[in-house]
Amino acid sequence: MPGRDEACIRFLQWCLPELGLRWKGYRKVRRTVCKRITRRLRELGLADLEAYRRYLAAHPEEWRRLDGFCRIPISRFYRDRRVFETIGKQLLPELARRARDRGAGMVRCWSAGCASGEEAYSLRIAWQRQASVEVPGMGIAVLGTDAEPQMLQRARAAVYAAGSLKDMPAGCTETAFTQADGLYRLRDEFRERTEFRLQDIREEMPDGPFDLICCRNLSFTYFDEPRQRSVLAELSRRLRDHAYLVIGAHERLPGESPSLQQLDDLLPIYRKLPAEPVRNNGR
Repeated sequence: MPGRDEACIRFLQWCLPELGLRWKGYRKVRRTVCKRITRRLRELGLADLEAYRRYLAAHPEEWRRLDGFCRIPISRFYRDRRVFETIGKQLLPELARRARDRGAGMVRCWSAGCASGEEAYSLRIAWQRQASVEVPGMGIAVLGTDAEPQMLQRARAAVYAAGSLKDMPAGCTETAFTQADGLYRLRDEFRERTEFRLQDIREEMPDGPFDLICCRNLSFTYFDEPRQRSVLAELSRRLRDHAYLVIGAHERLPGESPSLQQLDDLLPIYRKLPAEPVRNNGR
């Protein structure tokens, strides 16, 4: 109903800034959030959103629950296929050679906001298709983090509906999955050295350094600008020199990021530049 939608829009425009989130990121997904809030109103026996505002004022702990309603775990394998083709054909082989040259046996990748694991496993599949052949003897370790325990449970199970695989390259589904009862289970060899950890990127991040970080359709879509800047600084700090940051296809980095150079104007991929040596000018 239009009236109900308008009321929820006003509510979101009020509450999202309180959570460090921005309305712009929620325009297209607002109905998902509004449905969750409506169910919560029924659970609490509240008449409308004005009553929920009063409830939030009286029960500050409810804000954390509301924050959970605002998480949008949309994911699928090879989402934005051109990005993943570039990762597989260009980035991972390059990173594998760099790791080998510095005496490391492993490329370290982090999928931030990994939802039910599709992105993390896509990195593993991309590695198997290209880098493992071009740079034999090297390995890949993938860490996926997310703030939702249920999503991580699904990620560890690695069983998916057909819709999650619709963007996979030709032949990959048959190679990487077994099928039973209309569901697809990722084969064990594509799950090796893939770990999932419960973390909210706003509060905690894994230790680096990483060779590749995917932070797509999360921070730079939903967070407000001050938090985006804070997250970006922490992500950059966890990247090795010459490592890569991948963001969402429709996202932009906040402000100037001189240490990050975009790989291609049409791709949301950034390389971390080495810091220039400090010159003392003879002093």
